[in-house]
Amino acid sequence: MAPSSPLTVAQACRSVLLAAEPLAKVRAARSAARAWRLGRLSHAFDVVMPDRPARPAEPLLLPPSQMPKRGKGGSDRGRVAMLHALAHIEFGAIDLAFDMAGRFGASFPPAFVTDWLAVGADEAMHFALLDRRLRALSAFYGALPAHDGLWEAAAETAADPLARLAIVPLVLEARGLDVTPATVERFRAAGDGRSAAILSRIYRDEIRHVAAGSHWFKFACEARRIAPVSEWQRLVRRHYRGMLKPPFNASARDEAGLSREWYAALAAS
Repeated sequence: MAPSSPLTVAQACRSVLLAAEPLAKVRAARSAARAWRLGRLSHAFDVVMPDRPARPAEPLLLPPSQMPKRGKGGSDRGRVAMLHALAHIEFGAIDLAFDMAGRFGASFPPAFVTDWLAVGADEAMHFALLDRRLRALSAFYGALPAHDGLWEAAAETAADPLARLAIVPLVLEARGLDVTPATVERFRAAGDGRSAAILSRIYRDEIRHVAAGSHWFKFACEARRIAPVSEWQRLVRRHYRGMLKPPFNASARDEAGLSREWYAALAAS
């Protein structure tokens, strides 16, 4: 790496979080993941992660209650709105993955960093695919308002790696496993096979991401000698303001290590 490049994994993670513009963040994410994979970053945590990641001037961030309703994906306008919302989720997920590694990596073996930098690189690729698709549809990321709910969950769990693992991969990303297959089918029904293919690829990757969250949550619980299922349920009740809404994609959740015993007791009736 060039002499001015990050030398520690914490520096590399911080550089991703402080990159505001989408292209810069995607490049920083890919660079950090590649540098770690090639052994060019030390497993050192010499800088702290910022309280908030840098953000571009657009999209306008609104409270979730003020977000305009979007279509189901049948009309051109509805499909663009859906793709924009998904691009925003993936953009925020880049920061969530690198914050996970940079904020909590010192408490885990190096394999924890390996997993979350790989997740972050995936999220950067997902965002780039969706952004490219938006441009093919005469739109772009930033053209519509978005909300900041993902980072609110990160702020809520910034002091506890177990809470972060419980909420971000095992609630928020797991929810994506439930809803994405139906979204894929709506795009296919609208004749948008290209968008459906992108979402199908993201869906398969997200199963691995939830599996990483499940693995490291169980690892941390074992280290603390606490029961994973009951601890996850306790942390969700404490830190998650929403409801776990059925229907659940049981097969995908099982594949990711989230069997029904985890979420059934918390499901909205």
